[in-house]
Amino acid sequence: MTSVDLDAATAEETLRWAYSTHRRVALVASFQAESSVLIDMACGIVESPEVLTLDTGRLPEETHAIIDEFRERYPIRLRILAPNASEVQRMTSAHGPNLFRQSVELRHECCEVRKVRPLAGALRDFDAWITGLRREQSATRASTATVSRDDLHGGIAKIAPLAAWSRDDVWGYIREHRVPAHELYERGYASIGCAPCTRATRSGEDERAGRWWWESDSAKECGLHGAMLEAVG
Repeated sequence: MTSVDLDAATAEETLRWAYSTHRRVALVASFQAESSVLIDMACGIVESPEVLTLDTGRLPEETHAIIDEFRERYPIRLRILAPNASEVQRMTSAHGPNLFRQSVELRHECCEVRKVRPLAGALRDFDAWITGLRREQSATRASTATVSRDDLHGGIAKIAPLAAWSRDDVWGYIREHRVPAHELYERGYASIGCAPCTRATRSGEDERAGRWWWESDSAKECGLHGAMLEAVG
């Protein structure tokens, strides 16, 4: 299947291609709506998909609850990634526990230590990873490729089966297939990350407006995805 074929493929077809083409595939899940959909789909394609999730040490309790619900319902092999304790200690000793509010640079450092480095270390074991990125989510994600070469992680394949999906598509799937959903969505959240860095969105705001809302920069990203990469077939 070529990259052109994948651009026209359904999410299920893209997932089947991912698992049939690559020897070891990681489904990276934040247990937001998109990755919840992907876990449900993947469990219908492979017997026990490998799922990686980041426990930054600052997650809402509701995120831990939805993780437990998925572990009980789905036959996933879940690996919970934690940041290096010594790195966190050095960072917070130098700048305080809420350094992310002091400057964009320190917020990026916090994300680097708590998210970017743990994921990078784990992905060394894989040939491809699956993400729930959608083009509609924000301007920074508008050019998301269905399949790309991820040079940030050793050139492995990065696969976004839901790239062309709308928010309505995601929630339509959740309702139809009765997929568990994060409790914070019912409280007005549209995108969910660490507890101190996430708020509910207001009417008319885009989906990621509640992330690091105190920053004036419109690029609401943590560094896990870096720059959008060149599509490959």
